[in-house]
Amino acid sequence: MLVRLLLGGLRPYRRDVTLVLALLLGVAVSNLYLPNLTADIINNGVVKGDVGYIWRTGAAMLVITLLVSVLQVISVYFAARVAMGMGRDWRAGIFERVQSFSAQEMNHFGAASLITRNTNDVQQVQMFMVIALTVLASAPMMAVGGVIMALYENAQLSLLLLVVIPAMAGVIGGLLYFAVPLFRSVQAKIDRINQVLREQITGVRVIRAFVRARYESERFETANEDLTQTTLKVTRIFTLAMPSIMIILNLSSVAVIWFGGHLVDSGSMPIGNLTAFLTYLMLILMAVMMASMMMIMVPRASACAERILEVVDSPPTILEPAQPQHPAQRTGRVEFRGVGFQYPGAERPVLHDLSFTLAPGRTTAIIGSTGSGKSTVVNLLARFFDATAGAVLLDSVDVREQSLSSIWESLGLVPQQAYLFAGSIRSNLLLGRAQATEAELWRALEVAQAADFVKAMPKGLDEPVAQGGTTVSGGQRQRLAIARALVKRPQLYVFDDCFSALDAGTDARLRGALRREVADATVLIVSQRVSTIRHADCILVLDEGTLVGSGTHDELLATNATYQEIVDSQLRGAEAVA
Repeated sequence: MLVRLLLGGLRPYRRDVTLVLALLLGVAVSNLYLPNLTADIINNGVVKGDVGYIWRTGAAMLVITLLVSVLQVISVYFAARVAMGMGRDWRAGIFERVQSFSAQEMNHFGAASLITRNTNDVQQVQMFMVIALTVLASAPMMAVGGVIMALYENAQLSLLLLVVIPAMAGVIGGLLYFAVPLFRSVQAKIDRINQVLREQITGVRVIRAFVRARYESERFETANEDLTQTTLKVTRIFTLAMPSIMIILNLSSVAVIWFGGHLVDSGSMPIGNLTAFLTYLMLILMAVMMASMMMIMVPRASACAERILEVVDSPPTILEPAQPQHPAQRTGRVEFRGVGFQYPGAERPVLHDLSFTLAPGRTTAIIGSTGSGKSTVVNLLARFFDATAGAVLLDSVDVREQSLSSIWESLGLVPQQAYLFAGSIRSNLLLGRAQATEAELWRALEVAQAADFVKAMPKGLDEPVAQGGTTVSGGQRQRLAIARALVKRPQLYVFDDCFSALDAGTDARLRGALRREVADATVLIVSQRVSTIRHADCILVLDEGTLVGSGTHDELLATNATYQEIVDSQLRGAEAVA
């Protein structure tokens, strides 16, 4: 997974990567040449007492060292640029894929996990990429070059490498075997902490109202302790890495000096060559050690890459049609033809053989008990889900055959949970239509019964709004969401139980203003309150996903038992008759 993610991300940066590898090769060659010059200084300068040779060779070594420094700075710069660019591309890719997700995929991954994958997971792979292009790429160059130069210095002494390198490889392999599963667990537990923290922040009022602060603190502490213990297990495993490698490193140095000393004593090997060989051995082992330290990041980067690709490779269930169909005219007319729907993995359908029509210039309402399928109808209409039976037609064309953007452009949806984005009241209203004039914004606010409290704010339309709209009350948030839909001026309005936070007087004034403002559009109101929908042109009554009645308030009150029960439970006898 990690290799696949990196190879895919590197394609746009092939030129920079090639430059980095060329620079690292130059660094490796220069570093490998320095011990050879050291051997020459000892053999031809120190032993023979030639001070001039020492100065000349030392100057050459200084120039090479400066060259290595320059090459390393340039290589690190381009490596960082490649890694940062790849991180940017991965974040954009995840964001773009999440934007295409239906509610089904969003429920599968969860908001907390998606945030972690787009931030922490990408950052982990990005850090791995920086070090891979600066350390890991140079390690094999140094190791292979060091072996070649060691063989050049003394082939007999080089037999020690047949013992040393496998020993280091065994240590590293054992560490990785135990660490990879733990790193996957660490990322999952970071998801859990994010989830608990998000719930505590967004639900802080509920937590305080029900005196659950202590319980939530304990819940967070449990998740935090779980992550801590798992991370400690990983850390304890890798604490064995450095001592093990240093033992191998020191023992190999002792072996080289021991056997090399005998070769120098017998005259088979000059003292300078022994010094160079020992330096090459150190370079080889340091390259292996750098690679091993790099391997510490591989398990975590691999787990993160797997989680990133899990999102990127997840196919959205709601697909754009290959050849989108366009209605002859946009009027907002909706038709449900024998529509049935069953959530994935559910035991039974939520909707059964649902058929009705929403016509322009008419207000249609849907009412029913909790769980009767009202919001599911809205989700099918906006194509957040696809019907599992029958068809939903918008302007006489199946929504599955229309492009998603064209459906959403003709739809003004006010969801059950009104949501405002961080910014200002103006910026939130302009989401409906960016070209709307100030007069149109105020007109929408007046219809939504929001103009009074917006005018009372110090900055009016430019009053700051916090994320989620937490700086305004629930009723104000709902009215601003309604105003945003009115600014859009679509052919079809869908109000999904968005009047629940309004008092009776505001509700009545708003509905009266809406009837005049959207008289030519198709209007669908979903509500559990009879007072909100009693004046609709047609009321659809749902019961356990089945349409059990349709008609005006008076017609249903006289003929439909389910509607009578709803009315009786809310309006109580005398009010129901009135």
